Amino acid sequence: MSENSPKTFTIDQIPEPEDIQSVIYSMLAIPHLSPVNIFNEFAAPDLDPSQMSIDNTDDSGIFQIDEEDQFYSLTIYADHRRLAVDPFAAAQILVAKAVRRLVCYGAVPVSISSFMNHVEFANPIAQEMVMAARLGLDAAAKSFNLKFSQRKLHYDYSGDEGFVPPTLIISLFGKLKTREQLLLPKFRKKGDNLLMVGRSYNDINASEYLDFYHEVKDWPLMKFSLSTEGRLTEAMKEVIKNDLVISATPVGIGGLFFTLLRNALPNDLGFDITTDGEIRTDAFLFGESMGRYVVSVSKEKEDEFVDYLFDRKIPVMTLGHVTKGEIRIDDQSMGFVDKGLVSEMIDDLDE
Repeated sequence: MSENSPKTFTIDQIPEPEDIQSVIYSMLAIPHLSPVNIFNEFAAPDLDPSQMSIDNTDDSGIFQIDEEDQFYSLTIYADHRRLAVDPFAAAQILVAKAVRRLVCYGAVPVSISSFMNHVEFANPIAQEMVMAARLGLDAAAKSFNLKFSQRKLHYDYSGDEGFVPPTLIISLFGKLKTREQLLLPKFRKKGDNLLMVGRSYNDINASEYLDFYHEVKDWPLMKFSLSTEGRLTEAMKEVIKNDLVISATPVGIGGLFFTLLRNALPNDLGFDITTDGEIRTDAFLFGESMGRYVVSVSKEKEDEFVDYLFDRKIPVMTLGHVTKGEIRIDDQSMGFVDKGLVSEMIDDLDE
């Protein structure tokens, strides 16, 4: 979170929920998080690396250009709400999110391009926003060793449509050496262990949980450190390269719980996890602080994985394990992915 952030919100202003299951059911209806919304991250395609070719360019952003066994990845991220709070930090967060996504696919991020939409450049405040975002992009590119496809930050503005919040859009290009290098964001089988790389905080700033569930619209940015993101990214590249993980996903929109759910649904699996007793349960499950990854690891490789991170002083926490379909948190059942939780919500919508 930026030290210059003008927001005064603290987590103490929000009472801890007594019924986590009720929170989950309520948040499942948020459009950004609903599994039945085909426009959000739950609709990510189920890739089959063996079937990918130059004729197969799907929504994942993983594609092949020629007959050589070289694959590429392209992802696009945009933001306007965080940009209005702190454009310098928001630009860095946006790049970090894109980098994390590509790294978890097994790709190496290479180059970045950016665009700012709805900028009234004659306005001094807008000028300051553009300059701060530019500096944030430069800092992030340097930290992640990215090249700019072009140095200029393009922008546009149309005053005929009334006020539209300025939006920063970035695209990130990466490459994979072979199709075998591609890692899929989904749990594979029951019994695999689940771990979280990175540190959790009592932080619900700028989260869907705070914004939609509690309807608090005035917040500071989430916990974020560019140097920490850089260290974690390099560590994740190595554990993926050394085949120590089955899947890897950055903790993203909706927080840890919805990140786990997005990984569980493709194969109709569930998860059994234990929260951190030193962190508020709602912050642990729904907070969107940066610098965290969820990985699934086989029992045979867990010790090697943990030792690798421990030697590099990277925080890692055992969450639990993949289940056949039940979702359990702190020994309490939240339902089953095939006959509860998500399916009940879909049935309600069908009615």
